[in-house]
Amino acid sequence: MEQLTTSVDVLFILLGAILVLFMHAGFAFLEVGTVQHKNQVNALVKIMTDLGVSTVAYFFIGYGVAYGVFLGFNADGSLTQAMTEKSGYELVKFFFLMTFAAAIPAIVSGGIAERARLYPLLLATFLTVAFIYPFFEGIAWNGNFGLQGWLESNFGAGFHDFAGSVVVHAVGGWIALAAIIVIGARHGRYAKDGSIKQTNPPSSIPFLALGAWILTVGWFGFNVMSAQAIEGIQGLVAMNSLMAMVGGILSATFISNKDPGFIHNGPLAGLVAICAGSDVVSPLGALVIGLVAGFIFVKTFVWTQKNLKIDDVLGVWSLHGLCGVWGAIAAGIFGMSALGGLGGVSIISQIIGTLIGVSIAFVGGYIVYRIVTKIAQIRMSDEEQYMGADLAIHKIKANPPTEDY
Repeated sequence: MEQLTTSVDVLFILLGAILVLFMHAGFAFLEVGTVQHKNQVNALVKIMTDLGVSTVAYFFIGYGVAYGVFLGFNADGSLTQAMTEKSGYELVKFFFLMTFAAAIPAIVSGGIAERARLYPLLLATFLTVAFIYPFFEGIAWNGNFGLQGWLESNFGAGFHDFAGSVVVHAVGGWIALAAIIVIGARHGRYAKDGSIKQTNPPSSIPFLALGAWILTVGWFGFNVMSAQAIEGIQGLVAMNSLMAMVGGILSATFISNKDPGFIHNGPLAGLVAICAGSDVVSPLGALVIGLVAGFIFVKTFVWTQKNLKIDDVLGVWSLHGLCGVWGAIAAGIFGMSALGGLGGVSIISQIIGTLIGVSIAFVGGYIVYRIVTKIAQIRMSDEEQYMGADLAIHKIKANPPTEDY
């Protein structure tokens, strides 16, 4: 029976890893549908290559930074049988957590789309996945540096982030904000008086919608299977994910006046926000969390573009960065038993943990992208941006004319 339980756990977390891996197709098509047609190939290539670099960075460095286990090496530093001696569960756990880590550059990619060169971007991906992301991951999910114990001793509960509202999404969104600031706005995006000069509407609503649907479906593996064992699976997590998703849809629909781009990002806003408290809040609380997240995404996306001049192509700081912050704080509110939650949370701990997470992400991301710009020019020239990344970098269009063959 023990062997059977272990095998079932391996299968459970493997299925979760596959679902989250498939979410990267959602990231790809969401970006493909949002960017201009001349940058669609680049969007697809970035997500694929980011995944490859992220896997290597997390395998050799990141997983060890977070959990103190450096896969591929024995205790004495030798390589002999190091991997074959690991349990099947430990290996698929790495696979599952790696797909979370790889979401960080996928999030960043959408923020700095249409103006970043590929190889410098991959260098930044390696550094963020190897060092920045796992640093806070270890603090939140492995108890590194004793923060969780300190919060529990002083405020009655540690920082609660069941599936990564802050650990994954807010961290990714705030790294993206740092990257956007360092790289700057797209050429021609803003006029000299600061007004928006080029609106650049989505190039393909069907592709954008496809990406949103893939992400939405995969998210149930992201959230539910964060239990990491079959005995920890909760119908409450699935129900709360559904209700927050619906709340995001409804909120974005009415606030954006039926804008399809906002509507298809609405469920993602709700799902980002519910990650942290999906195992402790009530379904009604989850609905409210999703409704607020949809409002936050639509309003802050428009406001930051117009007033702060943050050229965030897919709105990833609003969607992941700010909705992730809201989700973590909301877990401390709606997770309280007085509001129908299961208890065991502290609003003070949620705020402190969130502030630490976004600080590490923003400062770390800013340092990484500054280093990369010193090593290699990450920003495409104005001429290359005008031409489009597809031709400037990859020498091919998304749909080449048939006569080219």
